[in-house]
Amino acid sequence: MARVARAPKLDLASVLNSQNPQIDLRLDAFEVSTQNFLRAVSNYTQRALTEIANRKNVHLTTRKKLAEKAQAVEVETNQCKLKEIELIKVIDSELEERKEAETLVATFRRQLSAARDRCAALEGEVEQHRTLAADMSRERERERLLLESHAAKIAPEVVHCADRLQCQIEGVDKDKILIRFLQLDTHNSNREFSLVLDVSSRSYKVSTMTPILPNLPIMLDDLNKNRDIYAFIKRIRVAYLVLIG
Repeated sequence: MARVARAPKLDLASVLNSQNPQIDLRLDAFEVSTQNFLRAVSNYTQRALTEIANRKNVHLTTRKKLAEKAQAVEVETNQCKLKEIELIKVIDSELEERKEAETLVATFRRQLSAARDRCAALEGEVEQHRTLAADMSRERERERLLLESHAAKIAPEVVHCADRLQCQIEGVDKDKILIRFLQLDTHNSNREFSLVLDVSSRSYKVSTMTPILPNLPIMLDDLNKNRDIYAFIKRIRVAYLVLIG
């Protein structure tokens, strides 16, 4: 709990005995205290108004949802009534067609037998597909384990290269590499120096770059010729240092 500062005890006798009697009313402290109190009241009022507005919006949203739900229920009820009328008509029609239906029972039984045979054949096909899916799943699992093994071997190399080149290298999106250079501008440590290299095709591309280097097309052409990404990163870093001056 905050401790309230108290004014020192006033010695009236010594004040009156002085040549220029003066009493320090501590008006500055009173003004600061008053401003703090008014600010606290204003903040409380603003929070209260915000809370009231939020609750009002929630209430209006809830009412709107309830109204929409009631309307949907009413529409569904009307549709059910229409379906009920149609169903009554269908029942009447079925009663009239009952005799004809008895004649078709034999045909339906033959169709049922044929359908069962077809189902048996389909079950065989489904079993084959399940076996194939299981084989594919096991193959994907082997591929995943192989990729994880390669990634575990490559990760230390990437970290080593990043330390040597003083940059961060990470994969973004699909077949894209984000290269962020570190500690370039000693006067502005938050300044961004980065590029996104697209390696999805034989010809490498730069999707984005901050800031843009004028000689980027030349360095990119050289990269597509020599395929040396590490040398490309070094040239980019040197070009940024020259740009900073």
